[in-house]
Amino acid sequence: MKKIIKFILVIALPFGLYIAGVLIWGTVTDYEPGALITLEHQGEGTAVPDSIFTFVTWNIGFTGLGEETDFFYDGGKTVIQTEELVQKNREGITAFIEANKEIDFFLFQEVDSAAKRSHGVNQMKTIHQKLADYQWSFAKNYDVDFVPMPLTEPMGGVVSGLATFTQLPSFNHERHGFDSQFSWPTSIFFLDRCFLSERVKLSNEKELVVINTHCSAYDTAGTMVANEIKKIMQFAEKEYLKGNYVVIGGDWNQCPPNYTPIDTTGAYNEFVLSNDQLPEGFRWVADASTPTNRKLTTVYNENSYTSVIDHFVLSPNLSVEAISVVDLAFQFSDHQPVKLAVKLIN
Repeated sequence: MKKIIKFILVIALPFGLYIAGVLIWGTVTDYEPGALITLEHQGEGTAVPDSIFTFVTWNIGFTGLGEETDFFYDGGKTVIQTEELVQKNREGITAFIEANKEIDFFLFQEVDSAAKRSHGVNQMKTIHQKLADYQWSFAKNYDVDFVPMPLTEPMGGVVSGLATFTQLPSFNHERHGFDSQFSWPTSIFFLDRCFLSERVKLSNEKELVVINTHCSAYDTAGTMVANEIKKIMQFAEKEYLKGNYVVIGGDWNQCPPNYTPIDTTGAYNEFVLSNDQLPEGFRWVADASTPTNRKLTTVYNENSYTSVIDHFVLSPNLSVEAISVVDLAFQFSDHQPVKLAVKLIN
């Protein structure tokens, strides 16, 4: 019996010390951004604002979630994809960007500036090489020294966030923190979600306010996303009442009102957003005919579960000229890019 107890202690004690050390270090180094942070921007946009503006929103999945990948958070096995596949995804994403350089605004989510999961490549620099004439800002929403999950193959350090690139001269770039958080200790290893806003001065002395968001995932009750949307819309409504134009794009992690989820059992925690969540006159704008996201329980195949969770919201003084999902068959990310063109009404 003594030998059994000793054996258990030899195994359990180091493991317990490891867990305690990880939790203590994670708590001490926990990223706690303020509610509102004014951001620096890089570059200067030189294009002249017109009455029509074009957008792309795309969650690039840190270039680690291409068609060959499942992911442990979704019930798959892969934690970090091989360097060769990450490079393949990165090259595919940047090729798309280079082929669409006429776009006024690119709204990206899950852009790593330094992370083990993307093999240390600064993706902001990679994208900027393709959009050298664009102005850009970066709002960090994930900064963890060491993510210990899964225990057998920890994901390691992550610095990641939202990035907006524009060829128009923009100003007042701000990071707006959401109040939603998972409980401790999960919170110290998960994202500190936010939205990123910036402005463009128009010829009529009004402003185009562009918002890039990435709402909470794994929100089984849907309450976190609901609170996040409420904060975005409060900000957006104030801007509209000033006479400004507002475009909100991103990964909402919930479906637009014009889309019916494939799953009806609730197993995928897919919530359909409501028009009641928007200020009066605002509207959801989505292409419901083509999926924007796939679940990562397996590698991508014809039976993969897909949905529409990437889309836009517009203020009443904007009209939709075009909206479409670009179907890349999930080659380079678990999300697909969504294109939007809008026109100023007055």
